Amino acid sequence: MSESGDDASHRPHVHMIVPSGGLSDDTSRWIATSRRLTFDTFSNDKRLPPQRAHVIRGALMRLLAIFVSVAMCFAAMQAQSAGVRFFDILPDTKSRPLTGAVWYPCSAPGQETTVRNRVIQGTRDCLLIGDKLPLVVISHGRAGWFGGHHATAAALADAGFIVAAIDHPGDNSEDQSRVDHLSVLIERPANIKRLVDFLLESWESAARIDRDRIGLFGFSMGGFTGLVVVGGNPDFRKGLPGCEGSNFRACEELRSGEVPVDLPAHDVRIKAAIIADPGPSFFFSSAGLKTIKVPLQLWSSDPKLAPNYVSGCCSLGIRSRLPSSPDFHLVSNANHFSFLPPCSPAEVKDFPRICVDTPGFDRAAFHKDFNAAIIAFFRRHLLGV
Repeated sequence: MSESGDDASHRPHVHMIVPSGGLSDDTSRWIATSRRLTFDTFSNDKRLPPQRAHVIRGALMRLLAIFVSVAMCFAAMQAQSAGVRFFDILPDTKSRPLTGAVWYPCSAPGQETTVRNRVIQGTRDCLLIGDKLPLVVISHGRAGWFGGHHATAAALADAGFIVAAIDHPGDNSEDQSRVDHLSVLIERPANIKRLVDFLLESWESAARIDRDRIGLFGFSMGGFTGLVVVGGNPDFRKGLPGCEGSNFRACEELRSGEVPVDLPAHDVRIKAAIIADPGPSFFFSSAGLKTIKVPLQLWSSDPKLAPNYVSGCCSLGIRSRLPSSPDFHLVSNANHFSFLPPCSPAEVKDFPRICVDTPGFDRAAFHKDFNAAIIAFFRRHLLGV
């Protein structure tokens, strides 16, 4: 522990012994430093012939260069692990409380954290490093939770992003009281806008965020959420084609004459979005999507797997109705839940529906490519690199 109170193990640093001098520009001779400042072992040792001393010094310099390169690479790896903190956003007169997590670059070695009896990637409460960091917000799928995409969040944090996710009230693993309700479809985009407000205005490290570089990742119902947030306008009128005969709860409510009280929330601060298997898609017409102007990366599971697996809905339909072509990826042999991180043995036992892939599909290998593509997209469209 240093005098300032910070743990030196959290600050990458290098200890080394350096030779007293260096080679000339043409590498033909050794230039020694002042003996008043250094210990020149080779200059004082008269037993070594000058040519031999020169060879040894050159070898030491090459070894030092290798050592410094390795040490700096190690320091960089240490400085880019993912930290994680948990937070609560208080309710107001119109909104419900929100619970979530934020991942960020930190200087501690990478660890895992247990929350709700599930293991997620991230070193809890480690020191955040960096300033003017880009932000990505995540919207989980139907009855999901804020840790549902923890591996993707940690990968983005490793790459220098701040990443935040919340539980959508009434539509999460802890509270499924309003799954598929019309009220949830309206509130979900507003929840994401509140999350961005919180991170930019109230979060303890708000000053470290670059408010001009914000992206969104949404999966499944979170994909629907993301499309609305970046400008999409869902059609919630009675008699909507696609809702007729559907047992989707929001469709039943529309048929019974229920009308949304509030308009879906858009957020112009979101500059790019990644959408994976969004649904339901029948609420979006071409006219409802024409107001989306930000760059999109769109992912689809394999439609050929349906109806044996939940798969293929609904990126292809959304793609055909977007005003411009997205960065589109169709993942062969992937089912809908393949976009969730690889499951632990305990999760495979407890949640087989979302953890079991089609024969021959390697979810772990896919997620390496998936996360790399996500990082590259956000770097290109948020950072311009």
